[in-house]
Amino acid sequence: MLFDSFDFAIFLPLVFGLYWSISKYALRLQNAFLILASYIFYGWWDWRFLGLIILSSTVDYIVANKIYKAKKQSSKRNLLYFSLFVNIGTLGVFKYFNFFIDNIEFAFSLFESSLIFSRLDWILPVGISFYTFQTMSYAIDVYRGKLEPSEDPFSFFAYVSFFPQLVAGPIERATNFLPQFSKKRTFQYTKAVDGLRQILWGLFKKMVIADNCAVFVDMLFADPTAYSGSALLLGAIFFAFQIYGDFSGYSDIAIGTGRLFGFNLMQNFAFPYFSRDIAEFWRRWHISLSSWFRDYVYILLGGSRGGKVMTLRNVFIVFIICGFWHGANWTFIFWGLLNAALYIPLYVFNRNRDNLNTVAEAKLLPSLIELLQIVITFGFTVLLWVFFRSDSVSEAYIYLGGIFDSSILSIPDIQNKGNALCTVVMILFMLSIEWSSRNSSHGLDCVVLIRPRFIRWMFYFIIVFCIGMYSSQTPNGFIYFQF
Repeated sequence: MLFDSFDFAIFLPLVFGLYWSISKYALRLQNAFLILASYIFYGWWDWRFLGLIILSSTVDYIVANKIYKAKKQSSKRNLLYFSLFVNIGTLGVFKYFNFFIDNIEFAFSLFESSLIFSRLDWILPVGISFYTFQTMSYAIDVYRGKLEPSEDPFSFFAYVSFFPQLVAGPIERATNFLPQFSKKRTFQYTKAVDGLRQILWGLFKKMVIADNCAVFVDMLFADPTAYSGSALLLGAIFFAFQIYGDFSGYSDIAIGTGRLFGFNLMQNFAFPYFSRDIAEFWRRWHISLSSWFRDYVYILLGGSRGGKVMTLRNVFIVFIICGFWHGANWTFIFWGLLNAALYIPLYVFNRNRDNLNTVAEAKLLPSLIELLQIVITFGFTVLLWVFFRSDSVSEAYIYLGGIFDSSILSIPDIQNKGNALCTVVMILFMLSIEWSSRNSSHGLDCVVLIRPRFIRWMFYFIIVFCIGMYSSQTPNGFIYFQF
């Protein structure tokens, strides 16, 4: 079930009304209802894969309790290994099996061997990379002694399957999110209104920005040799805003929906395209994933405790795994490596933590140096997104080669230039709103300050009007559903 679908427009208010109508009864009943609603939400896509969520939830619920009660450290470690085996194994079979088979066959072909293996002919379960990471972190935290396991299966299963963030995050930690299912929740009007505001902004970013950018991105990436360098550059920029509008838009809708039900989900995007270097970008982009890799991979490898050489090794490993997490394709691995190559010089020269504050803090506009830093960082990010979007590494090089052509100085030769110009205007509108809210948790936080009230409501009407008028006629599914 998609957030921007008619089905969800019916599902959400129905679940919202029933959820709060039973809030006066036992908390377990409310959590049980959330589990049922979440399974319906996920099963709407393909009910057969509900078994994977139930399996992951059951394994880690039982394993975490056994880890906590085990007396011997070896028993605790073996139980954790079992949890990791089940979760990573499930992820590996469904997401990476065919990738490894393809590369094994290619390796043998170099030695003139015609070895052929069977493939698994099934689709990737939506959200499997997100909920497996969520349950794994729970078992790991219990093993590390950072968290006591939940003794209430209703709370735990609701935590794993909570439908707003089930299929594309944020990847919530049990230390932050699980306790919220064990406390009585009461409806708060101001919290719900802010949730609706964030949902509205998320729908704008998805339906107006991402879906309109996708039309041109799909066209240009399908045959890059047919277009000028300027058109290809525009396509790369459009993809940067497509993936941002798509994924951060999903996160906004998920976080806003969570607020409607009385939950606080972590911020997943902190206006990353205003970053002044690549280190700041990764502190602001997909925060729940980058912090997950920091805490459960980087620190496990030794973090920065082994000197600079070992730290550089750990950074490379994390970026490679982060790239591979996104998909079973060498393009994602290259994308991770290139991000590491941009990050490493900052670390070597101790500049990776230069920009911890908000850009142009307490000022209306950035300084010329800050503006230049933002433009350069965004430019590198756009070029790296080409690898992320391309079907193969060779196609990415063809696309980049097309950009750096003398025709880059020409007017883009694309169809529907009027629609492209309108999309650029909408992007600039989005950026201006988010710039005004860059110290806040989401784009429309700044609107609360608008006085008088009727002007604020006129602003909301403009956004609704834009969604109605400028939504793409060919809506796309959320990009991160495939991860």
